[in-house]
Amino acid sequence: MRIALAQINPTVGDIAGNTAKIMDFIRRAADQHAELAVFPELSIIGYPPKDLLLKPAVIEQCDQALRFIARHCTRIAAIIGYPAPSDQARGRTLYNAAAVCIDGRVAHRHVKSLLPTYDVFDEHRYFEPGPPVDLTEFRGVKLGISVCEDLWNDQTVVSRQLYHDNPMDELAKRGAELFINCSASPFVVRKHEFRLKLFHAAAKRHALPLVYVNQVGGNDELIFDGRSCVVDATGQLIAQAKGFEEDLLVVDLPTSGSGGGQTRDAIAGFAKTSGGGGMAELFDALVLGVRDYCIKCGFKSIVLGLSGGIDSAVTACIAAAALGADHVTGIAMPSRYSSDGSKSDAMKLAENLGIAFHTIPISSVHDPMERLVSPFFEGKGPDATEENLQARLRGVILMSFSNKFGSLLVTTGNKSEMAVGYCTLYGDMAGGLAVISDVPKTMIYELAKWINSPTPAPTPGNVLYARCGKPVIPADTISKPPSAELRPNQTDQDSLPPYELLDDVVHRYVEREESAPRIIGETGYDAATVQRIVGLIDRNEYKRKQAPPGLKVTGKAFGFGRRMPIAMRHDATGKAMERIIAGK
Repeated sequence: MRIALAQINPTVGDIAGNTAKIMDFIRRAADQHAELAVFPELSIIGYPPKDLLLKPAVIEQCDQALRFIARHCTRIAAIIGYPAPSDQARGRTLYNAAAVCIDGRVAHRHVKSLLPTYDVFDEHRYFEPGPPVDLTEFRGVKLGISVCEDLWNDQTVVSRQLYHDNPMDELAKRGAELFINCSASPFVVRKHEFRLKLFHAAAKRHALPLVYVNQVGGNDELIFDGRSCVVDATGQLIAQAKGFEEDLLVVDLPTSGSGGGQTRDAIAGFAKTSGGGGMAELFDALVLGVRDYCIKCGFKSIVLGLSGGIDSAVTACIAAAALGADHVTGIAMPSRYSSDGSKSDAMKLAENLGIAFHTIPISSVHDPMERLVSPFFEGKGPDATEENLQARLRGVILMSFSNKFGSLLVTTGNKSEMAVGYCTLYGDMAGGLAVISDVPKTMIYELAKWINSPTPAPTPGNVLYARCGKPVIPADTISKPPSAELRPNQTDQDSLPPYELLDDVVHRYVEREESAPRIIGETGYDAATVQRIVGLIDRNEYKRKQAPPGLKVTGKAFGFGRRMPIAMRHDATGKAMERIIAGK
């Protein structure tokens, strides 16, 4: 069977635009003589649609779009993800469904059985779990069609199954001859490696080939990497679509026996796949997230502050790769504490990237501001109040550029800083998108070094290095001790532990949900240091709630996938409960 994997980049809520895109891919697939085109999960409305699903008019428009698409499925059949009204008298009113369009009509509907409610997923808010799985017979082949999470409960790969049933096992029991999975699986660094293990296990256990079609693109905080693929009945990868861009991959797939087959289109598609891994895929993901956020929100340019530090340098590189250097403006705002090296590094970075650059010293407003408030602070020594004045003045300047030129202001704070509150509300946190807020500081250094290195073939090239012909980020920016430069001779480690230690504790406490005592016991880190870090993480939830949306690239990001209370007194050290038990 010749199958087209239609890896599209939908815009959430743009039902008309998504429908036009789906129709275009169907035509292209038919022109390549594909018999069946497979689209991602909820592709008519885009994923995640969130509370758009609560609007009856939206659901009606999706139904109209599906019926329109189905009428045009005459040369080719198509499987399309959409929100389907429930036909049951009880439960939620929608299904997360995949429609099978054949001969000008919706011939079958397959409903998602497993509804995730962890991390960024909240599907039980909108959808009713599907009824028992069924098969669709097409061209004499029994198709076992599933939707995203239905594939993610494999007992041989997943360490703890979240659901009691495995829909893939049930499809196989009912006689499926080919697995097809419509997905919207968000990007996380190195997640695709796990996906391939999952696909291998499902296909090999049931001796059935598997077609996996994933959404691509950025939607708010989430990035979808695509990399749709096909594995044969032995679990071997035989074709894979591009990473981080739209693609139409056409595969000739045997539907019986253990062999795998592919067309020249499939071979070409596999060769074009983003295979850099590590920092290459992280960079591609962040670039896609920034580009789509701008395009889908209507921004044509970006403005950001350039301090001469590594965080703003990496953010500027991502912005330039996303929109092009002509659409990025960097602004240096030196204070009395800014070093000459930081000033020159900011200017050199801008020159290397070819972005617009302005220097606006803030001393002329910083000094009067300090004089204005100092009479009210009599008797109190300088502290973070005076330091934060600088950050907030810079925020005012940057927002004025954003307002005047309609540019998106992006923030430059990393995950390590966001975790412990080493950032200023209404200052360096001001902006519309937090580009690297889910990238730990140690990973920022890795990413900077990758940006400064040419990428060897056959992996995708480093576009910034190729464009510049040399390392883009000044060497001193990477080698010098990190500093906010808000007081004389300040470095980050005046206030924070070494970043290697800090990032490990943040990873364990935030992503792995480990307790402070467990972290101390497993790592041997100084107990007071660990307790201080977890205390800072908990206390600074109020700051993160006021931060702009950030691009998710790790297993647990600060954002709508981590829902912690602000007003709380959780004792992460466990000491308070120990005192209660001891009767103290």
